Amino acid sequence: MVTLGFAAGTLEVRGIAPDASTLPAVRWDPRAGCLRAPAIAYADVVRALVRGGVPYEDQARAYAEIPGARGLRAPRPYQTEALAAWRAARGRGVVVLPTGAGKTHLATMAIDDKKRAALVVAPTLDLVRQWYDLLRDAFPVPVGVVGGGEHTVEAITVTTYDSAYLHMEHVGARFGLIVFDECHHLPGQTYALAARFCLAPFRLGLTATPERADGREAELAELVGATVYRRDIVDLEGDYLAEYETERLDVALAPEAREEYDRERAIYRGFLGRAGIQMSRPDGWQQFIIRSSRSAEGRRAMAAYRRQREIAFCAPRKIELVEEILGRHAAEQAIVFTSDNATAYAIARRLLLPVITHQTRVKERSDVLARLATGEYSAVVTSRVLNEGVDVPCVSVAIVVSGSGSVREHVQRLGRILRKKEGKRAVLYELVTAGTGETHTSERRRQHVAYK
Repeated sequence: MVTLGFAAGTLEVRGIAPDASTLPAVRWDPRAGCLRAPAIAYADVVRALVRGGVPYEDQARAYAEIPGARGLRAPRPYQTEALAAWRAARGRGVVVLPTGAGKTHLATMAIDDKKRAALVVAPTLDLVRQWYDLLRDAFPVPVGVVGGGEHTVEAITVTTYDSAYLHMEHVGARFGLIVFDECHHLPGQTYALAARFCLAPFRLGLTATPERADGREAELAELVGATVYRRDIVDLEGDYLAEYETERLDVALAPEAREEYDRERAIYRGFLGRAGIQMSRPDGWQQFIIRSSRSAEGRRAMAAYRRQREIAFCAPRKIELVEEILGRHAAEQAIVFTSDNATAYAIARRLLLPVITHQTRVKERSDVLARLATGEYSAVVTSRVLNEGVDVPCVSVAIVVSGSGSVREHVQRLGRILRKKEGKRAVLYELVTAGTGETHTSERRRQHVAYK
């Protein structure tokens, strides 16, 4: 009799000789005297045994069935389509939906459909809290939390990516369904272990932007499944998301700032040329960091790089424009996005606005967002921490003071203002310092269909 077991994030297969196995992904482990595979291979191994008519005893699976959800609201048509596509793919795959389109409700539908113990993995503690509240209301079973100082594992559990890859070798057999929220975080050497060490046969990835700057989004097919359903912002605008527009505003540098910018950029670019570094290559930034640390010339080039970015990102005219835009939308709530904390704090001091960065404590962050929702605060300034995972349907104005060339980042920022509300029309302003590297960066991110 073939026996399946789970040990430290792997699947052990006993009862088959090493030279007689045709099972997928398995390797002979002479130390344990059995065949072994990553736990993620569980479903494929079981199917292979069934197809071959091989009787087996499953001692690996340790997950239970759970009762169905209670009082689920009627799904939107595209949510029904997404669930059907996921089911047709044997309950494995990635669903791409914009922020505000109801990805969490889709996950609840999937958990209800499979009725198996489920683990939800989210990138931040704020999202863990939101998932915990939603799942506790939806299902008549205790909901566990792993992360942020808590470690309670239940049939339905929510955890962070950091905690998932640390603990999956111990709990990876206890869930039949795993949901990766914001699954574009998953590919990589560490977080991917959360997928490989879990034997859950059913897997659902959720994201608004699967694309990654390093191109590793292709790994999602192995870790979660192929993209089975996709709808972008323009597909749902008006009916299910707020109508919106985007406007780019170019600002000019003062003559003195322009002179300094050109001087610092020439030093930075000159070093790149002499060192043969191409920043357009995937390893360009890493090479710049390494090479710049080896000489005084390199350290000066790194300082020049930072200074020319600072000049472009925090041009005085940008702050003036932020003030003008907020005045124009005085009756609406707004989020001002920057690429770095220094710029965020500079704008907050100048305009006397609350600020949220990675340094802001959780209670203070919650308080600021609550006051924004009630209208006590008309705007909040942030660096990157509000790019994803924050539900603020009251906000209809986004001002991007600075950012990266990442399409994902800017679609996420646009998504912060697209949650549907009666009479709401959203607008995203993008402030770009003319004649600087920001111009090219803006062109790259605006190639996405979400920009009008």
